[in-house]
Amino acid sequence: MFTRQAVLRFDTACMASFSARAPWYRILYVQVLMGVVAGIIIGWWFPHEGKSFKALGDGFIKLVKMMIAPIIFCTVVQGVASMGDLKKLGRIGGKALLYFEAVSTLALVVGLVVVNLLQPGAGFHAQMDTLSDSPSVKVYAEKAEHLNTADFLLNIIPSSFLGAFTGGDLLQVLFIALVTAFALAGMGAKGRPALAVIEQAGEVFFKMMGLLVKMAPVGALGAMAYTVASYGIGSLGRLVSLMLGFYLTSGLFVLVVLGGIARACGFSILRYLRYIREELLLVLGTSSSETALPALIQKLRGLGCAPATVGLVVPTGYSFNLDGTNIYMTMAAVFLAQATDTPLSLGQQISLLFVAMITSKGASGVTGAGFVTLAATLAIVPSIPIESLALIVGIDRFMSECRALTNFIGNGVAAVAISRWEGEVTPAMLEAALREPPKLPEPS
Repeated sequence: MFTRQAVLRFDTACMASFSARAPWYRILYVQVLMGVVAGIIIGWWFPHEGKSFKALGDGFIKLVKMMIAPIIFCTVVQGVASMGDLKKLGRIGGKALLYFEAVSTLALVVGLVVVNLLQPGAGFHAQMDTLSDSPSVKVYAEKAEHLNTADFLLNIIPSSFLGAFTGGDLLQVLFIALVTAFALAGMGAKGRPALAVIEQAGEVFFKMMGLLVKMAPVGALGAMAYTVASYGIGSLGRLVSLMLGFYLTSGLFVLVVLGGIARACGFSILRYLRYIREELLLVLGTSSSETALPALIQKLRGLGCAPATVGLVVPTGYSFNLDGTNIYMTMAAVFLAQATDTPLSLGQQISLLFVAMITSKGASGVTGAGFVTLAATLAIVPSIPIESLALIVGIDRFMSECRALTNFIGNGVAAVAISRWEGEVTPAMLEAALREPPKLPEPS
């Protein structure tokens, strides 16, 4: 099992953020913040050079993603096979899916209500003849054609055991991890040596991740420099209202909806956000919630959540509990209808909501998942012209940070909530861990 001491060792390796004697400039989340600021300055003042920094951001994300599949595999196998009680595992999985569907649907409804109240696209009067030949829209539309429910269910099964590790789909990794865990659990004592090997491999992968995460400031600098250099703040124009509305809605969703869930479970959402602040900055700097996934797993275990619960809920949530993506989908879809003067009746908006509930589950492992699922939704709802996607291609990168942050926070809260409902943690345990996070030992 991964103990609280193991969590402390991981924090020592990749965070080093609580050491009272460490200089401020050696704290990782401070370095990430400095990288973000430096990237914005480079992209703003030197846009031509800033575009060349894209390789730094992409390279760091690729480094991290190459470690996610083996870490998830080892985490799920070790947690589930060690549990022994398969009925409890099924109960946790059922609660997780019900939770995901309820909260994800609420996120879709919130986005739909807010965009109708703010009307950010009203008065845009976009001309469709100028958008129909956009090459970027064609690329996303082609990806969206493959996001049907049948293909999604079929794609959960990898073409080979090792193929799950190379395909980039966390659901495939989760699938083979569960099959492996069930097999080891059924072997009893004979499976313990193999389980011990997997546990040791997990510690190796976490150590490797600790080394790679130290490069986060460089990755954040490259990603932000490219983003600002490519699009610039001045290019946003009328689309600023959509962005601000999305950021405001996501913030309120975190504080009100997720905050309400947190309060019902006996902990403060604000203290939880402070607890994962290093991971939040990492997600902000890279626009990818996957980069902080291993650290989130360890932080949740540090709160007392059972390894099996964390290992099952968090990876599954990356496909089924995308709160930020859901808010974005309904807001962006209705915005495009407003911008192209496409009237949408209440019935059509409800239809849009139900379609989004399905398509939001079908982009696991797809690059630019939020935008691709939006394209898939518009392709199924013909009343909104899919060519209108060209209006928001330029700002999608700016909105991806907010999507990733909201998705990341939502999955963490889901794991804590289900752990609380399973009786693995108590409000007193959560408040104590969040109020006084574990400190690194003083150097001898």
